[in-house]
Amino acid sequence: MEEKLTFSKLENGLIIRLKEIHNAPIISHWVWYRVGSRSEHPGKTGLSHWVEHMQFKGTPRFPAGILDKAISRSGGYWNAFTFMDWTAYFQTMPADQADLALELEADRMVNSLYDEKEVDSERTVIISELEGNENDPMFRLGRAVQTAAFSNHPYRNEVIGSLEDLLAISRDDLFNHYRSNYTPGNAVVAVAGDFDTAEMLEKITKHYNGILPGDETEQLPPADSPLVEEKRLVVEGPGETTFIEAAYRAPAASHKDFYILSVIDSLLTGPSGLNMFGGGGISNRTSRMYQSMVESETVISIYGSLQATIDPFLYSINSTVHPAKSPEAALQKLDDEIKRIQDEMVPTDEIQRAVKQARALFAYGTENITNQAFWLGYAEMFDQYEWFLNYINNLEAVTPADIQRVVHEYLDHSRRVVGIYKPTQQEGRA
Repeated sequence: MEEKLTFSKLENGLIIRLKEIHNAPIISHWVWYRVGSRSEHPGKTGLSHWVEHMQFKGTPRFPAGILDKAISRSGGYWNAFTFMDWTAYFQTMPADQADLALELEADRMVNSLYDEKEVDSERTVIISELEGNENDPMFRLGRAVQTAAFSNHPYRNEVIGSLEDLLAISRDDLFNHYRSNYTPGNAVVAVAGDFDTAEMLEKITKHYNGILPGDETEQLPPADSPLVEEKRLVVEGPGETTFIEAAYRAPAASHKDFYILSVIDSLLTGPSGLNMFGGGGISNRTSRMYQSMVESETVISIYGSLQATIDPFLYSINSTVHPAKSPEAALQKLDDEIKRIQDEMVPTDEIQRAVKQARALFAYGTENITNQAFWLGYAEMFDQYEWFLNYINNLEAVTPADIQRVVHEYLDHSRRVVGIYKPTQQEGRA
């Protein structure tokens, strides 16, 4: 596959990442903004996610509905995502339609309409989305654990925001958040696919160079003190299943220990997929906790979650407790496996297998044009593109001593949050 990487930056601060890939007449175009729930303050949670919704409500040039039709007619598709550290928009479409993607994203960086009626309509949509999430035990449990794990840092808040804030946020709150953060100096444009680099650079410059860079928006959130004791909480709700989430403070993605914890995650529960856009899947049947907890019928399922973030976030181990077992029995098994690594060096061949599985999952998440463009911008949100290029080498460099040190440092049971979802008896059931 012929590939050509080009990094550039406009005078207004817009970062450009291009990757020529000529195996299919397709391009994937992404615009990333360094704004998410990490940028929000108490009383205004959910702003970034709501702004993402409003960005699909049109501009004077591309009214609402016209955008969907234009993308569909071209044979492409588009979407957007809001996370803690960023918001991203993308279009994947035939290469000869690339101008449409460039035009609409440059246009809505500046000219999006925030009609009061549309704001109220989306308020209803987002509150309905939140209410739907409330029906999911894992959402409710995860929110409680996340809130308990942080005292001050905005990572304690869900991206969707709280009901109280969603009811109070105004049209001006949204528009000001948009105007403050949707600027070239706060954005990365990433394009991968079948194009000529010189021509693509010229087009991007044409569309974006005249946009003012905007004011400096980066505000460091308050530092959060480390977890110094175990916190336990119980969430009750409808259902028939008991769930457990054990959350430990994890390093930032740019920290060297992140790679080591990635291998530990693969060893304990099977590798976590870092590509939030998707791509493949790996069985976790060879992982230690699957073999000790699922095969012994202590839990029905188990998985870990490690996310690439700017600031230290959480490494969570989630399990579904077997109906015949107690959450205490499941937690004891979990702690036994962690202590086993603390007490005994992991054999090199087992580490190699864990790295191989993590490497395979990483490869699945990079195999098409959309995923290639995703990584061009995504890595820039928490580090630099070199992070992506060096990821596999950093995994392969992990040693048994590294693993034992990081397990001692990060997975101490006295410095974690344990949440248990206990189902309450539903009305009408015996």
